[in-house]
Amino acid sequence: MPYKVSQGKPIQVVYSIDEVFSKIQHEAIKFIDLQFTSLTGRFHHTTIATDTFTAQQMREGLPKLDGSSIVGFTTIDDSDLVIKPDPNTYAVIPWMTVNKTARLLCDVYLGMGRGRLERDPRGIAQRAENHLKEQGFDYSVWGPEIEFFVFDKVHWDVLTPYKGQSYSIESIESPWSTEGTGYPMGLQEGYYPSTPSDTLTHFRNECADILNTYFGVLCDTHHHEVATAGQCEIDIRHDYLTNAADATQSYKFVIRNVAKQHGKVATLMPKPISMDAGSGMHTNVSLWNKKKNMFYDPDDDIELSQVGRYFCGGILEHAKALCAFANPTTNSYHRLVPGYEAPVYITWSGRNRSAIVRVPLHFKGEEYAFLKRLEFRAPDPASNPYVVFSSVLAAGLDGIKKKIDPGDEVREDIYKMTKAERNKRGIEILPSNLGDALDELETDRKFLIPIFSNDIIDKIIELERKDQHEISIRPHPHEFYLYFDV
Repeated sequence: MPYKVSQGKPIQVVYSIDEVFSKIQHEAIKFIDLQFTSLTGRFHHTTIATDTFTAQQMREGLPKLDGSSIVGFTTIDDSDLVIKPDPNTYAVIPWMTVNKTARLLCDVYLGMGRGRLERDPRGIAQRAENHLKEQGFDYSVWGPEIEFFVFDKVHWDVLTPYKGQSYSIESIESPWSTEGTGYPMGLQEGYYPSTPSDTLTHFRNECADILNTYFGVLCDTHHHEVATAGQCEIDIRHDYLTNAADATQSYKFVIRNVAKQHGKVATLMPKPISMDAGSGMHTNVSLWNKKKNMFYDPDDDIELSQVGRYFCGGILEHAKALCAFANPTTNSYHRLVPGYEAPVYITWSGRNRSAIVRVPLHFKGEEYAFLKRLEFRAPDPASNPYVVFSSVLAAGLDGIKKKIDPGDEVREDIYKMTKAERNKRGIEILPSNLGDALDELETDRKFLIPIFSNDIIDKIIELERKDQHEISIRPHPHEFYLYFDV
């Protein structure tokens, strides 16, 4: 696992297979959790006793996966898959103290030596890194900013949809709580409050410590986020593309399990609370050759190079199609509305957080060149990080290849512009729902082909259209309030 960063370049700790087995023996590990990610981003696992785990299995993989039972993988007539553990992802799971357990992330292969499963998200990320090298760059650096909610309890009833559906959220931090702290947070008033209003400081400390100590995911700051009722962010350090996606999945795994240890529940759902801010996964990216950040130019007024501008142009050009990957749920589009700090306008800027691409401008000068990056603000944490990072890279590289000019940066608050003012400046808006995003992906997919096959794109569209249909055929509870007396 990666464990430190030096002047922008991640330094990766590499384990050999022998070193992993030495750790297993030294740390008295009884079981190994073999973890992998589905095409939709769900984390899955199977567990093997260390008494039966061998070096040969590490090298060749384990025949332990029915691909037809994993959403998006294979059909039942070709379902024998092999999972191959990556020794560099070894980590002890600290909350599993009885029968000590460690985890290994796995790559997924077809049976009978037929190579990699094309729909394995980790394989997509690895192809993206190879494609980047083919385009003349050494590596890319990624830093996701993952937001999430921690609730005390959540209830929902969907088992009898024809009878009715409902949900409820309980949090002692919320203004609707009857058993609160005495210092409730109003809607959109949750940014950086001190204790005792912020009840989750100890929780976030524990998550950050576990990610640092056990999973090799460096965390620096953490804080309460804008929304009421337990919205959090723990910042993790930047890393190579596949490593950053691995770290994101480990992050989700840790916060959910630590929340359970605290008697709470964590969710990466983008917009669980009506009329409040949703959770995003702002994605920071830069391209490098050796020790040189290719996005940095000391002679530019905001120190952004022409390569960086073209990369930005590619993101803006394909932003609507990217939403199908970056915002893959129907719930995602409840977040992507003006007024709740979520970016919806297809333009770029330094400083300005109302644009979907931002160039952070905290420091200036060559000593801070390693920090120069683009921040794509549209993605949310329901997305599959392997897929999101890879698709953003594809869009950016297309921008560089075609020299797509992103236009002038917009320094004004776009939320305060009229529609006529936005139209005059050519500022478009992101899709307003999942169906529109999928339509955009249907017609704008060519830029993805160096990394994604048409089969992968078609399968993602198929799965997300199914979710869209599930929602479209069900009345919303608020519709009863609006229309019952018509």
